Amino acid sequence: MLTALVVDDETEARTQIAGLLRLGGWEVREAAGAAEALRQSVSSDPDLVVTDVAMPDCSGTAMLHRMRRRGSRARFVVITQDSSAEVREECAAAGVEACLIKPVGPQVLLNFLHDRATGAGVQGRPAPVLEVDDLHDADVEADLADRLRDMYVQALPARLGAIEGATRFGNARAVVAAADVLAGTSGQLGHPDVASVCQAIAADARRGIVAHHRVQELRALAGA
Repeated sequence: MLTALVVDDETEARTQIAGLLRLGGWEVREAAGAAEALRQSVSSDPDLVVTDVAMPDCSGTAMLHRMRRRGSRARFVVITQDSSAEVREECAAAGVEACLIKPVGPQVLLNFLHDRATGAGVQGRPAPVLEVDDLHDADVEADLADRLRDMYVQALPARLGAIEGATRFGNARAVVAAADVLAGTSGQLGHPDVASVCQAIAADARRGIVAHHRVQELRALAGA
């Protein structure tokens, strides 16, 4: 299974990207900042690193430079709110494959990753920094929305099972993680009611409350 590391100090943005990658079949780890990401990369070299540029502890491009110096063979993708020429130059110098502008829709990200090689294939050959418009014009397939919906439906029983299992064992941290993932993908793929209940479940769990009745509501709402 391909592995990805998603780095962003904004929890919501990080969760949404991680959720979309998981829907696409990736094994995903998350980091809330550059220092945490660098620690994780020591023990596990991912095939893909997706990061923001602006983070409190270190810039995303500086982090990527350090990863490459340590021997990382991952593909690098930057997601940022700053589309200036300076940022694009920084990304190119860091060996970034694509510089995407927040907020990134599921069509852009998953279609960019679809059927592309990762990991060792990029070592030794610089890749161009791609603009969002380039991805829309060249790569977005007409049937991608249908494929995303199918992936969501197929993954839904396992996502619900993870929330229910963590709730049953009273594991609040696992409840938060599982509910956040389903909330992110549900919100982006047109299921706001499911996303809302998942957010409520996660909010309760963060306060140490494992709300069984909300999980039952979620199961009924999702119809899975």
